Amino acid sequence: MIGLAIPSYERFQVGGARVVAVKVCSAGIREVLEKERLYEYAARQPDAVPLVGRAPVFAVNLPGGCGRVVVRHNMRGGWMAKVSKDLFVLPTRGFRELIASLRLRASGVSTPEVVAYVSYPINWAFRRSDVATREIPNGHDLSVALAKITDHAHRVMVLDAIAKLLRDLAQAGAHHPDLNLKNVLLTAGEGPDLEAHVLDVDRVRFTSPGSPIVAKANLDRLIRSLRKWRDLHELPYSAEDEEYLRLRSIE
Repeated sequence: MIGLAIPSYERFQVGGARVVAVKVCSAGIREVLEKERLYEYAARQPDAVPLVGRAPVFAVNLPGGCGRVVVRHNMRGGWMAKVSKDLFVLPTRGFRELIASLRLRASGVSTPEVVAYVSYPINWAFRRSDVATREIPNGHDLSVALAKITDHAHRVMVLDAIAKLLRDLAQAGAHHPDLNLKNVLLTAGEGPDLEAHVLDVDRVRFTSPGSPIVAKANLDRLIRSLRKWRDLHELPYSAEDEEYLRLRSIE
């Protein structure tokens, strides 16, 4: 992924909505926003594929030849969700996700292209926002992939893909404070290998490339999620799996 071409973006407004979008998708997004919000459009499409996240997200085709994207409405998590569930001040998370995504992709970390983000005014201080990212087809999040494992060889392939993603994040100096099973996506890679992609990167923060502190923080956060799913959902994840992951992620 090093040397990846950076798409050309443009900024525009439709009514009160502020938009930053890949130029090739601008016309289609304008067409949508002249009638309704982006997330509302995605939710009502007959071909929409619902995906589970903090709130439902939808994989849809955008008009104007933009292709398939995943659209989500930005929501807060944790204690902040009780205070302002989907309200943000500028810059919204969409802007931070775009910058983080461009930086990660330029550093060789696999993450979806941000196609567009839109913010809508609520009052003088707060806005709501939607984000569209390029769909990665034929993928399963890590919770689904691990649950489907039936043999040792497949388990090793999954763990190797996760370990590579962790190494790539550390090499980029990228700390993902919410790295969990639902925002790691697995797809078939080149040859027999699997490839892991990191999602929901709006909270990623960057420090020194190759930082061992970042490597440990990302690994520990993902392991907490693995243990949680094992304990709550009987996910097949053993002490041997954890030790293997720890060793492979620091190679």
